[in-house]
Amino acid sequence: MKSEIMKYKILIENQYFGCVNYYSNLYKFSNILIEQYESWQKMSFRNRCVILGANGLIDLTVPLENGREQKKMIRDVKIDNHTLWQKQHWRSISSCYGKSAFFEFYKDWLESFYEKKFVYLFDMDLEILFWLKSLLKIKAEIEMTDSFIKKYQEDIVDLRNKWLPKNFQSSPNKICYNQVFEAKQAFQPNLSILDILFCEGPNAKNILSDNNVVF
Repeated sequence: MKSEIMKYKILIENQYFGCVNYYSNLYKFSNILIEQYESWQKMSFRNRCVILGANGLIDLTVPLENGREQKKMIRDVKIDNHTLWQKQHWRSISSCYGKSAFFEFYKDWLESFYEKKFVYLFDMDLEILFWLKSLLKIKAEIEMTDSFIKKYQEDIVDLRNKWLPKNFQSSPNKICYNQVFEAKQAFQPNLSILDILFCEGPNAKNILSDNNVVF
């Protein structure tokens, strides 16, 4: 039975191919509020994601101009395109999921995406979010914050930094599905949304939206 949609806004940061639980929660709310006035925060999924390879978890990190210690607003953080990070990420994704059941479904868009040269991290993450919103048929409306507010009132559910690289697999809410390397390794929960897309294809939408646990 599907969860009832809450007539509240969910406040989240903009993630780079965000984790499974992040996207599952977007079905639970009528509005999505994206934080665009926060200061840059290192060690988050704003510029990284985790996929699964034959030998375990693989971090994919988008390099930034001025490094991870910078003190800028998230909208002003620039990608370091002097490196071959796009080619490296696409090579890793293709290697891990090239033989998955639904790789061909999403290959063209992703291949085109990794040929683009984005200047700002926020804009790139936003393009990913809108692609996945359409693909996964997430009905919630997307809005942007107009200022930074540390603590919101109760009508806005603040999930900024709910899932971080240091704790993203610690949630008791494990959304399960068949993974490519599950026979070789134990199931790995809450990976990048790419993992469930390549493994489940269009059924990913049903798995994510039918999950009744919020957060």
